Amino acid sequence: MDLKSYLSGRRTIPSAHLSQPGPDENQINEILTLASRTPDHGKLAPWRFVLIEGQGREQLGQICLTRSLELADKEGRVLTPAEADKAATVFNNAPIIVVLISTAQSHPKIPVWEQELAVGAVGMNLIHASNSVGFSAQWLTGWMSFDSVVTKKLGLVAKEKIAGFFHIGTPLEKPVERARPDLTTMVSRWPR
Repeated sequence: MDLKSYLSGRRTIPSAHLSQPGPDENQINEILTLASRTPDHGKLAPWRFVLIEGQGREQLGQICLTRSLELADKEGRVLTPAEADKAATVFNNAPIIVVLISTAQSHPKIPVWEQELAVGAVGMNLIHASNSVGFSAQWLTGWMSFDSVVTKKLGLVAKEKIAGFFHIGTPLEKPVERARPDLTTMVSRWPR
């Protein structure tokens, strides 16, 4: 498939519909290599990856469940069974989760914003690279991306942020089309 055809038909399959098999070691290395080929002002590579697979997915789910229970308790409420199940199993479907971590920090010449844009470009490349080797990927964040307890358990240090959890696996169904932005509401010309 040529690039234009791929981009015009690219759609996301929800992580709940991703399963085995996932990429092997060589394929995941290829995916991460391709993902890292992105514009990067100053060649800072302000990102890193954490791979979660096998039992690690269930362990992360248990961390999220424990944290969800703590947060609900602080709010004076009880998690519903559905909320508890979702917290515990959110990482169980796709065989591998790639956590993209932004390591952007102050730099004398390159603003943090530009570094974060580079990280976002890596995220989109992760999607494309996963598709290029025969898998599907979904980019998710969620409350756990911003929770200091979860991020600390994942090994993040000061100023690092989770840019996304990339669930990668084999699709169980065909993707569904969704509404796309209306360019007439987004494009202007300058000067007018």
